[in-house]
Amino acid sequence: MAGTLYIVATPIGNLADASPRSVDVLRAADLIACEDTRTTRALLARHGIAGRTVALHAHNERRAGAQLLAALREGRSVALVSDAGTPAISDPGALLVEAAHREGLRVVPLPGPSAAVAAFSASGFASDRFLFAGFPPAEGARARAAFLESLDVSCPVILYEAPHRVLETVEALLVRFGPRREIVIARELSKMFEEIARMPLGEAPRWLASGTHRRQGEFVLVLGAAEAKAADLAAGEKILAVLLESLPASEAARLAARITGAPRRALYAAAARERRRDK
Repeated sequence: MAGTLYIVATPIGNLADASPRSVDVLRAADLIACEDTRTTRALLARHGIAGRTVALHAHNERRAGAQLLAALREGRSVALVSDAGTPAISDPGALLVEAAHREGLRVVPLPGPSAAVAAFSASGFASDRFLFAGFPPAEGARARAAFLESLDVSCPVILYEAPHRVLETVEALLVRFGPRREIVIARELSKMFEEIARMPLGEAPRWLASGTHRRQGEFVLVLGAAEAKAADLAAGEKILAVLLESLPASEAARLAARITGAPRRALYAAAARERRRDK
């Protein structure tokens, strides 16, 4: 029988965040495919695991992936990890997972730490959806401008950024979206020098420049949702009126928001007003 590909989420900083199930799978796996074998070995040593590690990173993913697929066909189990967090999300691994699916191999995710989800949960932006945009383009004025344009959405946006570019990126967001739109800056999540700060974009460059330590470490940026556009809200209210004929107000507002991108809270308030008028 073919082996199983396990997608194992690992701690984003604090090694104590490894789940018992992830430790069990790493201990039992025949092969551990990791972005950087040195980083993963530190985690394995913490839990007394002497597994066989294989490098799988951005520069060798196709070649190493072919070798790992061969191992899976032979019945061996493979645990896929990245340096931190959930593999294949702004990290290598997606090509291997896709190939496993195409060959009908069993793929089993082990949920766990994710920097994007951790930062969003601590942002306080109330929304039932968000856009994960990953890393902005490192080079190319046109590419960065197009990237910024894609962030003009009616839901919160989550970005990753490198420490040497974070100030430049925040300044670009300020120019594009103005000083009033809010942002959460999360650095060194789950580590000793963790900081999570929410502020208007107009204050963010000064916050980052207030000390060299604030431009060090791993960064997640959570940009608050854009203010609702009149056209989105009008479209949402039209769909809401139809949905209210057969659905409760909360469900009608939720669906209308998903269809049009208009804010759910505004649509729910409109639904409540409509219900009061009907009484």
